[in-house]
Amino acid sequence: MRRPNHGGNLAWAGAIAGCPPSSILDFSASINPLGPPKSVIAAIESQLKGLISYPDPNYCSLRQSLSQLHPNLNPDSIVPGNGSAELLTWAGRELAQLEETYLLTPAFSDYQRALKAFGANVTACRLRDWECSTAKGNSKSLGNADINPTRAIAPGLLPIPNSKPPIPNRRGLLLNNPHNPTGKLFARETIEPLLEQFALVVIDEAFMDFLPPEKQQSLIPLVHDYSNLVILRSLTKFYSLPGLRLGYGVTNPERIRHWQQWRDPWPVNCLAVAAAAAAVVDSEFQQQTWQWLPAARWQLFQGLAQLPGLQPHQSAANFLLVQSQQSSSQIQEQLLKHSRCLIRDCLSFPELGDRYFRVAVRTQSDNQCLLEGLEAILNQGDRSLRVRRQKHR
Repeated sequence: MRRPNHGGNLAWAGAIAGCPPSSILDFSASINPLGPPKSVIAAIESQLKGLISYPDPNYCSLRQSLSQLHPNLNPDSIVPGNGSAELLTWAGRELAQLEETYLLTPAFSDYQRALKAFGANVTACRLRDWECSTAKGNSKSLGNADINPTRAIAPGLLPIPNSKPPIPNRRGLLLNNPHNPTGKLFARETIEPLLEQFALVVIDEAFMDFLPPEKQQSLIPLVHDYSNLVILRSLTKFYSLPGLRLGYGVTNPERIRHWQQWRDPWPVNCLAVAAAAAAVVDSEFQQQTWQWLPAARWQLFQGLAQLPGLQPHQSAANFLLVQSQQSSSQIQEQLLKHSRCLIRDCLSFPELGDRYFRVAVRTQSDNQCLLEGLEAILNQGDRSLRVRRQKHR
């Protein structure tokens, strides 16, 4: 069985660990461990009778439900999708029509998939500033909102002070916020100047809802002012529904009508429609998640920082990027066999390679299982290294 490019492949993990996939503790997919909410499960069950009918092709009620997450947003600016991945495909198709698309890297591999599917001309822009924030004080520490993506873009694209140049006709930009895999949060004011410099700006905010509203740096409020802006959102990570496939985009209504000509009919099933209606009004689950994450993330961060050969990076999201002195793919397989815990290797991020891995933040008891499993593996490797060094003396 081939090594997966994405997280969450429990069939592959079970084969490596020699156990049923259901026995794997999954840290490779960044899914909220507190869900799905009971309200969502009840809504899905109540809608089972609706399986005999087609969904509303215009998804009027779904767009109205999603608009409740964003005050003052017109439902006509919302396009539901079969996960945000489906909408990324159509954004990729539109970006491919431009002469050049700038991609902030390291980047989620599905971005390349969506762009290459339509022959986009991609220019990678390395985000170097994220390396400044590590656990062990080896370099300057930066706050989560201090990273400026404009530093990674070609110098000719930097904002011009006190001016608003016309939007170029043939250039696009794709980035995500919070950034995956680093977990860095870009401040809204550092991204907004870029909207003046590109024909199309696509921002994937799949993990933004893990921050409480007062800390979010979403550009959704700017959609009405910038017709060249597309925001992608996922409901499956925060509400623990990756198997249901539900996401949405926020953009100019005219662009939505254009995308509709490319899409299959009824991309969102009736169960997902019911789930969304229940999820967006479940304030208790939202508050529970916002209260759980900071403490659990800090526990995991501190535990990883104390292990030999590991350097976790600060994150605003529900995952941590970890630099490792040992091969991450080897650690991944040893951890599966030893503790049945699955971490996400970073082989699909060419800029990172085999010396980084990513872990989702789970409950504190789950996090402790991971830390104990890693400790056993890394201490064993540390002892073996010392023995080899002594033999060479």
